Amino acid sequence: MTKDNSNSNPQPHKPMARPVTLFTGQWADLSLAQLLPLVKEMGYDGVELACWGDHFDVQKALNEDGYVEGRWELLKQHDMVCYAISNHLVGQAVCDNIDERHQAILSPEVWGDGDPEGVRQRAAQEMIDTARACRKLIDAGADYMSGKPAGNGRAVVNGFTGSSIWHSIYAFPPTNQAYYQKGFDDFAARWKPILDEFDAVNVDFGLEVHPTEIAFDIASASRAIEAVDGHKRFGFNYDPSHLGYQGVDYVKFIRDFADRIFHVHMKDAWWGHGDGTVGVFGGHTDFTDARRFWDFRSVGRGDTDFEEIIVALNDIAYAGPLSVEWEDGRMDRFHGAAESCAFTRDLDFAPSDVIFDSAFDKENQ
Repeated sequence: MTKDNSNSNPQPHKPMARPVTLFTGQWADLSLAQLLPLVKEMGYDGVELACWGDHFDVQKALNEDGYVEGRWELLKQHDMVCYAISNHLVGQAVCDNIDERHQAILSPEVWGDGDPEGVRQRAAQEMIDTARACRKLIDAGADYMSGKPAGNGRAVVNGFTGSSIWHSIYAFPPTNQAYYQKGFDDFAARWKPILDEFDAVNVDFGLEVHPTEIAFDIASASRAIEAVDGHKRFGFNYDPSHLGYQGVDYVKFIRDFADRIFHVHMKDAWWGHGDGTVGVFGGHTDFTDARRFWDFRSVGRGDTDFEEIIVALNDIAYAGPLSVEWEDGRMDRFHGAAESCAFTRDLDFAPSDVIFDSAFDKENQ
């Protein structure tokens, strides 16, 4: 008689790797209903919803019965998850020196009559509303998401902050620290009340550290944290593509801000290319110009060392999604997003829950 060993030799526990999602911001020309089946076909687990196009409307979420439930119904149809929403475009206007470029990225309601201070104040209120809408969305999907990979348990709004001092990046005319401090003080005055409202609804804000923002490298990120008195709701949507070409150590960023990595973008860039006529500042050229020193690339095709990034994320116990933000002006986006998903899924791995040589000890045998 053959002995049944089905219960005597249970399979070892296999930790789950992180869910892979697609940031929908660059796909806002497609409705969410059009996009989701394509996202599924490209291999993703879910989406990070942009607050533009028709993907996620903050005011409808707050004021229209059934709206957030309808978003989840679309997600459920394609077995998709969602851990975060993003409102970069409105966040940019909170601290910026407003000009005609902002009108193109803001709703008529936020732009209003275009008076700069009015724009900034309306943008601040919209970011507060975004936190409330995020909480409403996450709560509405709680039962459905309970059966999905847990992520890091955060409700996150990703975005930009803008900056009143970015124009002074080169420090000429001669610029002293008092001038820069005024910019950080302005950031704090505008964003601390916003962050307090985020805290009131248990939502985190993840700044995507990026040129044009109050924080664009490790030093300025540290100073931004200090400016808001270490507010617990202020952290980062980690994106290495904005750091490497500057010469910033993008792996050190993870380790330095381990407790403030709220969300992660998988986005690639290359640098050290071009013909020597355009430097790191871009030369007022367009992306894809062959003369450029740096450019964004499909994930895995640039110069970012994602192996080091995954190891560092494991070391800090980051369990949230890996969200592909796909940008590569030289490549078909459907091909690129699909290969980026496959690259990310193949590269990621769950951290070990044992010491690899522990089995040498007789007590563990």
